[in-house]
Amino acid sequence: MSRLEQVHQRLAPLRTGLIEHSVYGKLEDLPALCRFMESHVFAVWDFMCLLKALQAQLCWQNVPWFPRQNGLACRLLNEIALGEESDEDGQGGYCSHFSLYHHAMRKAGADTGQVDVFLADLKRGESLPHAFAAAAATSSVQAFVMRTFGVIEQRQLCAMAGYFLFGREDLLPDLFRQIVLQLNRICEGKLNEFQYYLDRHIELDEGRHAVLAGQLLETLCGDDETLWNQAEEAACGALQARHALWDAVSDSVSRSVS
Repeated sequence: MSRLEQVHQRLAPLRTGLIEHSVYGKLEDLPALCRFMESHVFAVWDFMCLLKALQAQLCWQNVPWFPRQNGLACRLLNEIALGEESDEDGQGGYCSHFSLYHHAMRKAGADTGQVDVFLADLKRGESLPHAFAAAAATSSVQAFVMRTFGVIEQRQLCAMAGYFLFGREDLLPDLFRQIVLQLNRICEGKLNEFQYYLDRHIELDEGRHAVLAGQLLETLCGDDETLWNQAEEAACGALQARHALWDAVSDSVSRSVS
């Protein structure tokens, strides 16, 4: 068994806990799903931040340009970024998966106000805490994003790659997709764009990109047990952070219907 397979095996209980989380059973109508999306969009966004942080370290981003030593890692990241940052939008153009998600939220009737204010504040050069306050983001969203940025700021490549691989967006179960499909029938197509996002997500994130991210982790860690331990610890933190976010979203949905 490879070192990567061992990490997968040890993290399986945490992953199963997420796939079987009670939040999915509470998404019984469109308002509940919109509430879920209003928090989940921050996870879609900070996934991109982690990707770009890895790319900044492993692929030369400045002018003048110089070659990086790890050509394989650079290739793997650039291929992932190509799909995540400029995928087919379903209408003959291209956009990021975050933009697909944002458009889907608006079509479904979800409130994009929090994430819009948050990103606008960051564009003006404000800090994460300032942007969270301006957007009135929930404490659970803040904790989730700050944990990701904590990993980014430590600049330990294997920890970042482990967090990226195991905390990525392939944590949405088949049950969730079936819920969206059923709600879309009831809502007469309001979730068409969200279904398209999920289809692209399955085709890229759960197919090719998961394999590429695994290869990235292997090429960065090699045979170094210390680096593998860093990656596994970070991966565990990623899954725990997602579980805490889902707990909070589940509570929020329950309060909104009670």
